[in-house]
Amino acid sequence: MAFRDGPFENLKVPLIWTAGLTVLAVLAVSVFLLLSQRRGDPDSQNAIRGAGDQVSGGVGGVLAAPVRWVGAASDYVGDYFFAVSENRRLKEQVAELQAVADANIALQNINTRYEAMLGIRVEPDVEMATARSISESRGPFARSRLIDVGTGQGVRIGNPVINEHGLVGRVVGTSSRVSRVLLVTDVSSRIPVLIDRTDARAMLTGDGSGNPRLEYVRGTDSVEVGDRVLTSGDGGGIPRGVPIGVVARGIDGSWRVKLFSDRGAIDFVKVLKFEDFGQLVDPETLNAPPLAALGTAAAPAPATGPQPGGAGE
Repeated sequence: MAFRDGPFENLKVPLIWTAGLTVLAVLAVSVFLLLSQRRGDPDSQNAIRGAGDQVSGGVGGVLAAPVRWVGAASDYVGDYFFAVSENRRLKEQVAELQAVADANIALQNINTRYEAMLGIRVEPDVEMATARSISESRGPFARSRLIDVGTGQGVRIGNPVINEHGLVGRVVGTSSRVSRVLLVTDVSSRIPVLIDRTDARAMLTGDGSGNPRLEYVRGTDSVEVGDRVLTSGDGGGIPRGVPIGVVARGIDGSWRVKLFSDRGAIDFVKVLKFEDFGQLVDPETLNAPPLAALGTAAAPAPATGPQPGGAGE
C-alpha cells in the first residue's frame, strides 16, 4: 500500500505548513533583532544580549564541565606515569651513585693503608718491598699466606714480613713472583722476643690459635699483663725492636701475646729484605784489622826537662 493511501496522507500538508511557518518565524525574529540593533533602544538590546549570553554561558559551562573533567583525569594519569618513570630513573641513578660511593670508600681505605705502610720505619733502616696477600692457607695448625712478590723483587727465604701494625711472619718459600709467608701463629713458628719493660728474653711459639704462647721467659717477675713484646734480634734473623703485641693471660694460665697485626686485615704487607746484621754496616769497616787505627796515631812529644846527670858535667 502506498504512503498516500494510508492514514497519514492528510498530514502531508500540515507538516509542510509547520516547517514553513517555523522558517518564517525565525526569519522574522532575525530581521527584528537586526533592526532593533540598528535603531532600537540600547537598554533593550543589552537586556536581550545579556539574556542570550547568560543562557549560552550556562549551556557552555555545562558542556565544558565534562571536557574539563576528562582533561584533569588525563593530566593526572600522565603525571602518574611520569612520576613512575621518574622514580624508576632516580632509583637507577641512586644505585649507580651507591656503587660509586662504595668504590670511593674502598679506595679511601686502601689509600689509608698505603699511607700507613709508607710511614713504616725500622731501626736500623732496611730496604723493604711492598706486597699484597693473594691467598690464605688455613688448617687446624697451619697458618700461611701467599704474597705477590718473589725473588724477582729481591725477596729471600727468612725475610720478615710486617704490616702497618706489627710483625706478621717470615718468608719460608719463594718463586720469581710469589712467596709463601709463615704466620707467627703457625705451630712451626718460633720467634725470639723481648719484653720491652724489663728487656727479658723469651720465645714466641705458635700453636695454631690466634694468640701465640710466650715461653722460656728469662728472669723472675719479668712479665706482666699489658707488657709490650718486641723482636729481640737474637739469632740475626729479624731486626731488633719490631713490635709484635702485648702480653695477656690465657685461660690455662699460660702467657700469651695479643698480636698487633690482628688490628687490621693482613692484605697489604711489607717484606724486610733483611738477611743478617752484616748487611747493616760498612763491610770495609767491619773487615778492618782490629788495631788498624793505631798506625795513624800521633808520635809522642819529646821530653823538655833536664837530662839525668847533665847538671854535674
